[in-house]
Amino acid sequence: MVIYNDRGNFPYPFKGKSFRYTNNSVLLDPPSSIECTDYYEREVQIKRKLLEEHPERCYQSLPNTMDAQWEALALVADNLTTYFPEKFSLLKEGRNWSFSNKVMNEHHSFIFGDDSSFPVEPLDFIGRHVQEDLILMVQKDGELFLDAGQLCFPANWSLAFNLGMSFKELHHPIPGFKDNDLVDRIQAFILKIEDGAPWVRTNWQMTAGHRLDTPLETFHDWGKARKQVTKDNAGELVHIRVEVQKLFRLPRTHSILFSIHTHLLSLEAFSGNVEWAKQFTAILEELPSYIYEYKGIALYREAVIDYLNERIRE
Repeated sequence: MVIYNDRGNFPYPFKGKSFRYTNNSVLLDPPSSIECTDYYEREVQIKRKLLEEHPERCYQSLPNTMDAQWEALALVADNLTTYFPEKFSLLKEGRNWSFSNKVMNEHHSFIFGDDSSFPVEPLDFIGRHVQEDLILMVQKDGELFLDAGQLCFPANWSLAFNLGMSFKELHHPIPGFKDNDLVDRIQAFILKIEDGAPWVRTNWQMTAGHRLDTPLETFHDWGKARKQVTKDNAGELVHIRVEVQKLFRLPRTHSILFSIHTHLLSLEAFSGNVEWAKQFTAILEELPSYIYEYKGIALYREAVIDYLNERIRE
């Protein structure tokens, strides 16, 4: 079990005292698709175990994505070696590439663009060296489609079910997206992203438990913890979950790479910052029912508010 109590590097996502779904993207600086935190080795091990035990759940792709997968591999590998040279290295001699992961003590030589170079597909290979989930959205006829992805840490959705869906279909269940044309405006924004000018946004959730992997397929296992939250155990049991989502245009295939880094922080550690506790309490108290019901926190929202108010008084 990983204990998530590092408040210092937690990507606090809130502004103001209310929350509505918006396109909160900003230009990414520095333009790195990945992070490498103190939890790196443990989370990579979790990903690899999930991929071995549940490959159909954690990795899916369509045949038309191979060129984009190689582009994604090149981008992520270059970012790893550029921003974390003490942990990764990449040697290129024409199409002969050698990638080293010093943390995991691994070395891989392959021919770039040769699908037979790996026992797995290129996106799956490079995804096994990062904490992020990696999603490829392919652009066709002015729309985006989820055509490949390595998804080990989903927040209550299914890659296998959603494979091949359009951006609009993927976001149709989110309350408020259809009514105010937000999904159309966000897709239009993403379609305008240029190579070399990536963007980043955050998305937040609460989860009962410390699991990063909360796929729709195993809701019967992790979902029941929602009914166990009380004011007395909320600090330890409930975690704030923030996804840092980065969007990169791949220049040759014109596809979009989403890298999604999921951060967890226990409510106890989170509320140790009194300003965070006050602001989040105000957000939860004002949050419309259609949002907290969609986010799956209706069963324990009041218990969390009671816990936060007690911490603030202390």
